[in-house]
Amino acid sequence: MTARKKTLDDLRSQRWFGATDLRSFGHRSRMLQMGYERADFTGKPIVGIINTWSDINPCHQHFRERVEHVKRGVWQAGGFPIELPALSLSENFVKPTTMLYRNLLAMEVEELLRQHPVDGAVLMGGCDKTTPGTVMGGISMNLPMIFLPAGPMMRGHFGGTILGSGSDVWKYWAEKEAGNITTQEWNDMEAGIARSAGTCMTMGTASTMTSITEALGLSLPGSASIPAADADHPRMAGACGRRIVEMIWEDLKPSDILDRRSIDNALVVHNALAGSTNAMIHLVAMAGRAGIPVKLTEFDEFAQKVPVIANLRPSGQWLMEDFHIAGGIRALMVRLSPLLHLDARSVTGGTIGDGLAGMKVFNDDVIRPLDRPIVSMGGTAILYGNLAPDGCVIKPPAADPRFLNHTGPALVFDSYDAMNAAVNDLDLDVTPDHVMILRNAGPIGGPGMPEWGMLPIPKVLLRQGVRDMVRISDARMSGTSYGACILHVAPESAAGGPLAAVRNGDLITVDVPGRRIHLHLDDAEIAARVKAFVPPDRAYPRGYNRLFAQHVRQANEGCDFDFLEGAGGIPEPEIH
Repeated sequence: MTARKKTLDDLRSQRWFGATDLRSFGHRSRMLQMGYERADFTGKPIVGIINTWSDINPCHQHFRERVEHVKRGVWQAGGFPIELPALSLSENFVKPTTMLYRNLLAMEVEELLRQHPVDGAVLMGGCDKTTPGTVMGGISMNLPMIFLPAGPMMRGHFGGTILGSGSDVWKYWAEKEAGNITTQEWNDMEAGIARSAGTCMTMGTASTMTSITEALGLSLPGSASIPAADADHPRMAGACGRRIVEMIWEDLKPSDILDRRSIDNALVVHNALAGSTNAMIHLVAMAGRAGIPVKLTEFDEFAQKVPVIANLRPSGQWLMEDFHIAGGIRALMVRLSPLLHLDARSVTGGTIGDGLAGMKVFNDDVIRPLDRPIVSMGGTAILYGNLAPDGCVIKPPAADPRFLNHTGPALVFDSYDAMNAAVNDLDLDVTPDHVMILRNAGPIGGPGMPEWGMLPIPKVLLRQGVRDMVRISDARMSGTSYGACILHVAPESAAGGPLAAVRNGDLITVDVPGRRIHLHLDDAEIAARVKAFVPPDRAYPRGYNRLFAQHVRQANEGCDFDFLEGAGGIPEPEIH
């Protein structure tokens, strides 16, 4: 039996339905208009279900059915469910990038929950930006909430080979451009790489962020690794519906769960997974909504003491379906127990440690022991220097080791189109030692910081057998990507960062062990070149793009809007 802190009169929804005035009459009569019985909603907590389903989001294709499982759980627990559609943010189709709209989704979630008679929420997400976007909005609103992850898709296959979405796309594209596979083989691979609803089944941004959200204590234990097509997934959805009703009576809110211990746990899990570099932006923003500052250097500090034990692509061998069968996130956290704050709180009402009870690892190659990791340390590295005064990020396990300490001449591109044309030019003057630079691709310059950071290897080098080289940008890259890619250079070039000073032929040194990135120019020359640099015009005349360009923060600060940062919401709406 739930230990209730709230009575019926304490429920937020009672402000709409519990009074005897004319306005409450209108609220109740409109519920009756929709065919509900009075007993359906009277005297019950009301659960808002934020559903990011759409017809063009394959990651959330199953959410139309899953929301019914959530509703069933809410009904079973004595609550009243209302579905509230929100921005779907389909990673594959939204242009120029879903990152441009993450903050818009966060605003929408916060306002949907504020403006409606909702006592608590189930947040349905998973496709890359829907996890941080919905969670950021939920944290700011600070009602009882549970995040329901979409789950990864089934494994892909081609010609008897297991494929991982994203990671193997880049691999086979390189082989196609090198002339090593036929168009028909490419088409067959295209048809076999994504075989069900769900997010990318590699440890890309989607699974990184759902795993981090579980480590924060905001999801039910074990939910982040359940494949979308697994029968456990609808059962988990129903459990979310039942549990959120209990949380409403308990008054268990994000502010009761999130603290420094939660953030540390998320950092440990992220590094053990060799998670997506995008986590640096999203976790900083999520924690910021709870009033908990996270510095970029903390990702590096945790990387130095947390081994990479999840043998998952793109840094390892296996896929999310294998990870789930091996025990999933709970099993990983059991292995990480000596490094975790097991007393941190969870949406279960207990602790993170409580949620791990009885769990064990079922495959020691998929989830390695701490003394036999994929990499002993350094799943993430943060570099600083005169090219990135506020930092930039690289994922060392995903790079060719010879490029972790490298000096080479710059090959600079001011736009994606210019870069794309150049890499397809068989007469391009480029060597494997060159350092490719793409600028004007950051939060303001992109706009929205698109996933352009894994610059394609020039075709002339692909045909020579080259498969990696140093690439630097103020953009992001997909969490499924790999290579010696240095990302999130801050400040970005469009905001006057030193990346704007680089010219073709300038020498650049990358020293990952030393955590250093250096442009071989003196400070005066860099300053003069930056002053002369003409960034792209981002003075939008109207609309959301104008709001974004005026208020977005830099990558190291989480790319949230300056007016949304920090804990605390705004007053409850008046009801008249």
